[in-house]
Amino acid sequence: MANPSMDEALDIKANPFKIDFPLLVNESGLAFLDSAATAQRPACVLDAQRNFYETMNSNPLRGLYRLSVAATQAIEDARKEVAAFIGVGDADEIVFTRNASESLNLLAVSYAPSILEPGDEVVISIMEHHSNLIPWQQACARTGAKLVYLRPDEEGLITEAEMDAKIGPKTKIVSCTHVSNVLGVRNPIELLTKKAHAQGALMFVDGAQSVPHIPVDVKELGCDALAFSGHKVFGPMGVGVLWAKRELLEAMDPLYTGGEMIDNVTETTATWAPIPMKFETGTQDAAGIAGLGAAIRYVEGIGLDKLEAREAALTSECVRRLSALDYVDIIGPSDPAAHIGVVSFNIKGIHPHDVSSIMDTADVAIRAGHHCAQPLLAWMGVENGSCCRASLAFYNDESDIDRLIEAVQLVWRIFHGA
Repeated sequence: MANPSMDEALDIKANPFKIDFPLLVNESGLAFLDSAATAQRPACVLDAQRNFYETMNSNPLRGLYRLSVAATQAIEDARKEVAAFIGVGDADEIVFTRNASESLNLLAVSYAPSILEPGDEVVISIMEHHSNLIPWQQACARTGAKLVYLRPDEEGLITEAEMDAKIGPKTKIVSCTHVSNVLGVRNPIELLTKKAHAQGALMFVDGAQSVPHIPVDVKELGCDALAFSGHKVFGPMGVGVLWAKRELLEAMDPLYTGGEMIDNVTETTATWAPIPMKFETGTQDAAGIAGLGAAIRYVEGIGLDKLEAREAALTSECVRRLSALDYVDIIGPSDPAAHIGVVSFNIKGIHPHDVSSIMDTADVAIRAGHHCAQPLLAWMGVENGSCCRASLAFYNDESDIDRLIEAVQLVWRIFHGA
C-alpha cells in the first residue's frame, strides 16, 4: 500500500496511489473521472472479499461452528471500524444496508411517519440527490406534512438567512446533503443542526459525497443520523451504512422483516432483535461488509488528511483549467477551493451526452446527465436539464486533468472545426 508523505501526496504531477488499484493498473490509458458515481477499489478490498469466500464462507449469525463464528466476527469487526471512522462510540448504532439510498429510505419510511402529522414540515435542500429527496416527498404525501426547500445563493451556498426563513416551529425533520454531488459545495451541517435542534427538529445527513473525501465526525456535526454508501468510499457495491442515535433506532420499526432480525416468533406474533440486528434482515453481504472494513483501513492507513489535501489540489486545478476555456461554463461556486471533488460544467451549445460520448473515444470517463438532481438543475435553469461532471479522487493526477482538457478541446473542434 502506498503511504506517501504529505508533500508527496500534494505533488499532483506524481501518482503513488494508482498502483494500489487493479482496474487503474489494467486500464493504464484510462482517465477515470467519475468517482462521485462510484470509486475504484484498492487491491486490499478485493482481497478481503476473496479471503472471506476462501477462508470463512458460511452464513453469519446463529451458526455455532467455527466458519460461521468467523463470518459473524468479520461483520462485527467492520461495524466497529465504520463506527470509529465517523466518530461513533457505540458500534451497535451502525446499521448495514445496501446503500445510502436504502439508509435514507429507512429513516423516511420507518421513522418519519411516527412523528409527522398534517401541517408539519420537512426541510431539505434543492440540491439533494434524488435519494434524499424522493423519500421525503413520499413521507410528506403519506402524512400530510409539507416539504420545504432550502435554496442556495448564486455561489451555491445556503445562507443563514435562508435557514432562518425555512426552519421554523413547524419543522420536524431537516435532511441535507453534506456535499452536493453536482455543485461540490460543502453545506454547513453544524449550523443547520443547531437551527434544527433549536426548533425541536431532527437533523439527518446524506454523507455519500463527504465521507469518502473529508473527515466526518458525527459528534462534531451534532446530527441525529448519517447515511453513506460503501462503494463511494472505495469499498464494494451493495453495502451501505446508516448511523443514527440509539434512541432513534430503538423507536423505529424495521423496514423489512424475516430471518435474522427477530428475537422470538409464534404463529401470531413476532418480536424484534435488538439494534442493529432488527434492521439487518436476512443474509447480509458479509464479504462486502468485510471489504468495506478493508477500505476504511486502507484510507486510515494513508491518512484522510493527505487524501483530502491531494483531492483539494486536484479539484482546484481542474476548475482553474476548465475556467480558462471561454466556451466552458462551470456550474457551482466560482472559488475553486469550494468544490469538494466535483466539477460540473457544460460546453456551450453542445449536449452533455454528446460531450461524454466523444470523450469516451479518447478514454476519458466523465458523467453526463441530471446526476439524480433534476430539481436543482431545473431551478438553476441549466440548459437541457443536464450537465457534464468530472469527479476526482486521490488516485487521480495532473495527467488526468490534462486528458480532460484535451478531450474538451476535441469536442469543441468536432462541433466547430477550430
